[in-house]
Amino acid sequence: MITAGQLRAARALASLDQRALAGLAGLSLPTIQRMEASDGVVRGNVDSLTKLIGALEAAGIDFIAEGVPSAGGGRGVRLRHAAAKSASVDKRERRGRVGRA
Repeated sequence: MITAGQLRAARALASLDQRALAGLAGLSLPTIQRMEASDGVVRGNVDSLTKLIGALEAAGIDFIAEGVPSAGGGRGVRLRHAAAKSASVDKRERRGRVGRA
């Protein structure tokens, strides 16, 4: 199970907008929008959820289930590869977004 909050956080960590995630997962944009608007656990058919999670994992996202050892003990997401995060930071630096007051 994945919550709407985890989905939004995962998409942000992977630097994907809703349209890009829909394309990667082979789902429609309205499906992604409905999933993110869910209250609590994301609702959808098993095939759609499988595609969604597969696309996010392929983008470098690890899902942390509730109760699995982590600093806070709750559920969450993390970016698996440090290289993916540094590439995202480099991209922002080139656009002049990092380091501005």
